[in-house]
Amino acid sequence: MQGFIKWWASNAVAANLLMVAILIAGLIAYFNMEREIEPYVEVPGAQVSVVWLGASPQDVEEQLVVRLEEAVSRVEGVDEMWANASEGVAYLFVRGDLDRDEGDFLQDLKREIDAISTFPASAEPAQIRLWSSQNEMILVAVLGDEPVSEKTLKRYSEKIRREISQLPNIPSAELFGVRGEEISIEVSDETLRRYGLTLNEVADAVRATSINSSAGTVRSDGGSVQLGTRAQADTQQDFENIIVKQLPSGAVVTVKDIATVIDGFEQINLLATVNGKRAILVQIMSGPDMDVVKMSRNVRDYMSKIEADLPPGVSLTLWNDASVDYIGRMKTIGWNFITGLVLVMITLLLFLRPTIALWVSGGIAIAFAGGLAFLPMLDVSFNMISTFAFLLVIGVIVDDAIIVGEAIHSRTEEGEQGLEAAINGTNSVTKPVIFAVLTTMIFFAPWMFLSGPTSEFTRSISLVVILALTFSLVESLLILPAHLAHMKPVNMKNPLTRLQTRLADSIVWFAENLYRPSMHFVLRHRYLTTLGFFCIMALSFGLVANNIVKTEFFPEGESDQISITVELPEGTPYNRTLEVLSQI
Repeated sequence: MQGFIKWWASNAVAANLLMVAILIAGLIAYFNMEREIEPYVEVPGAQVSVVWLGASPQDVEEQLVVRLEEAVSRVEGVDEMWANASEGVAYLFVRGDLDRDEGDFLQDLKREIDAISTFPASAEPAQIRLWSSQNEMILVAVLGDEPVSEKTLKRYSEKIRREISQLPNIPSAELFGVRGEEISIEVSDETLRRYGLTLNEVADAVRATSINSSAGTVRSDGGSVQLGTRAQADTQQDFENIIVKQLPSGAVVTVKDIATVIDGFEQINLLATVNGKRAILVQIMSGPDMDVVKMSRNVRDYMSKIEADLPPGVSLTLWNDASVDYIGRMKTIGWNFITGLVLVMITLLLFLRPTIALWVSGGIAIAFAGGLAFLPMLDVSFNMISTFAFLLVIGVIVDDAIIVGEAIHSRTEEGEQGLEAAINGTNSVTKPVIFAVLTTMIFFAPWMFLSGPTSEFTRSISLVVILALTFSLVESLLILPAHLAHMKPVNMKNPLTRLQTRLADSIVWFAENLYRPSMHFVLRHRYLTTLGFFCIMALSFGLVANNIVKTEFFPEGESDQISITVELPEGTPYNRTLEVLSQI
């Protein structure tokens, strides 16, 4: 190891090339890393929903939820499940073990639910949907004035959703706060009797005629011809022209002759408004590979581009943008980093020579750049957790460089010159520096092997700490000695040197007159010291056990939004709900 350190200390060009390579690799990785608020976590789970129109919540609980829970409890690998019974619909949420394969989990779940034969006859088949780990990143509101119909607003919102989905760095986009389109056919009993029809005959005619189907291929010497029917009805006029019955006279009875066709929306009570105007929201969701800053920039550029081409009465507004929070937090963390770096440098200047203080502070940037260079390869994004880990480890990185720099500084004060002082000073502290870093790595390493959704968070912290400490060793043992090998002897006439001498003398006085007597007392009364330690430890555990010192993985933070939820008694008319909304 001594020969290795001597070679690097003697070859300043190699040390500088290594430093530049680390900085360039770190910058490249920084500009190409994913940027997220939090690490993307995939949790195996599914939502099961069963619709039973007109059923009360109690009936839904007894007839649907209980039977769903009994069936799902037989699925292997279910970690947790919970249900919600409301009027006309039952929801069951199932979370599987993290080691379960999503495909196998969904297949086992579907097999058990399809085997349920005791659902009410009027209940619709169960719908199973795998959980999506996506979160809302950006919310674009499409607003419509009073003259704009709901259908026009929905069609234009769907167009915007499709265009936003095709933008770069957009994982997916969904519509929120919109009713599904529905075409209803209303037939009276009197009309059916007049034409000698039944409701089933009308339904069969619509079902048989409104269809797209393929009938195979006709092959010949001249080529092949695809046979098929393209008669899927989509509009009100298409349904009205469907033939229900052909009379002996040759006349036909169409749907419009016997029924009223309504091209509208599902009969559900839903109202979404933004700034008092009816609105449909376009949710831009997160994904496994994303950059929240580029995502926001692309969406904002798109909104500016189409603003002049919006139909009359339609407008767009950005309701929520997660990149604003991300950039704000990053600025706070960056400012804290710079402030800490300046304070470290000022503190070092009080005790060490300016050259040492400068290169020790620069070593922090080199260690961080080396850590950043490898994070994309290990699937770690630039997020709140990884940046926090960099701040967490900054003190250990500084310690490595300070120990090496101070050892070289001491050798210089003892009369050794340049390269000799750098080599001997570094070799004298190599073992304690390496073992100090290794013990810290060992402490953080187990976090990489935790299970559960929080493993992605703890894994990010472990990798950042280990990589930063690795490059801290590289910087302090290979690069720093080469930079300090040209350090000249101390000039005692320098004002800064005289200040540092006075500060050093004061620390020596503190060590001789306060610290040493205290240490002697502790060593002489070792049983009392041990008892005091256990008392303080018991007090610490008691504070946590009695919830005086609270523990939580994520601290509660203030929000810039206020949410109000009002629950009304079952059966309350929708008009009453709108009245309460207007009062709020």
